Amino acid sequence: MSTLLTLSSLPLFPLGTVLFPGGLLPLRIFEVRYLDMIGKCHKAGAPFGVVSLTEGAEVRNVESASHPETFCAVGTLARIADFDNSQPGLMTIRCSGTQRFRISTRNQLKHGLWVADVVQLDDDMSVPIPDDLQHTSDALAALIESLVQRAVPVAQMPLQAPWQLQNCGWVANRWCELLPIPVQLKQRMMELDNPLVRLELVSDLLARTGITG
Repeated sequence: MSTLLTLSSLPLFPLGTVLFPGGLLPLRIFEVRYLDMIGKCHKAGAPFGVVSLTEGAEVRNVESASHPETFCAVGTLARIADFDNSQPGLMTIRCSGTQRFRISTRNQLKHGLWVADVVQLDDDMSVPIPDDLQHTSDALAALIESLVQRAVPVAQMPLQAPWQLQNCGWVANRWCELLPIPVQLKQRMMELDNPLVRLELVSDLLARTGITG
């Protein structure tokens, strides 16, 4: 096992979604607390943390001010891949998920931004797809091929190359992002340390939704 790394005062972005390692996340940012944070992260080439909301709203307003944000203790580091601030008061970015982390302490600053000290969690082990779960990879490969055949622009693709279609963790993560399942379930899947177990659960979900037999 690798030595766990810590990050201090990591800026957090609580959202009503789950970012998986290797995943993509497009964001339109207009709140002052996040405009400043994202601008600094982009300039420094630094990550920020995406965490899933359990209570509260993504956008602060008069109504949500009386309902404090609460969020999961496990999130994913996000690095900015594309950045556009050509419109005043608006940033459009595209982020890539890198490594999971666990929050050790958290603090909300006066202007509403959350920061945390976090411990980075180990990456998934590289586990090849077993024969009895090969259908999960084949179905994902067919979906990717259909997107390629339709010439979907790279900026609009829901997943990014390189395709790791023989890697349990990568295939499981991509299906977790694509399937219409509750955020709470996505979070539990993301937190699983065993990528093979994650893929087995994904296989059950695919069978229930009729995507695979």
